[in-house]
Amino acid sequence: MAENEYKATVRYAGDDLFIGTSPSGNSVAIDVKSDRKSAQSPLEMLLVSVAACTAADVASIMEKKRQDVREYVVEVTGTRVDDHPRKFIAFHVHHIVRGHNVSEQALASAIQLSDTKYCSVAATVRPTATITTSHEIIEVET
Repeated sequence: MAENEYKATVRYAGDDLFIGTSPSGNSVAIDVKSDRKSAQSPLEMLLVSVAACTAADVASIMEKKRQDVREYVVEVTGTRVDDHPRKFIAFHVHHIVRGHNVSEQALASAIQLSDTKYCSVAATVRPTATITTSHEIIEVET
């Protein structure tokens, strides 16, 4: 396998359950029976991936900018079309930062860098879906 290729596997475990194994060897249960909800569905994993990718970028950038972030949460909502294959056509990513004297400019810049330069998941979905972002800063005492 070439250096820039990644390989994951998915094994059927029965009853609409699958076990996905990532290139790093970590496994996750995947549930495609929509009413059971015993594990993430593939679509839910995509939402989490969009949020996690940008969260990792923004957290790292904010740390490098020496911002006093105490808590950081990313919420992502996805909009799908009604017709099959019911693909996502839009994502909205909302960043919530709790911290002390967090710079609005630093956060906006970090989000913009992640969205346009660093987040490979966003870059992967962007050709077929729009991505919008918003953020809020909640001041906390020292």
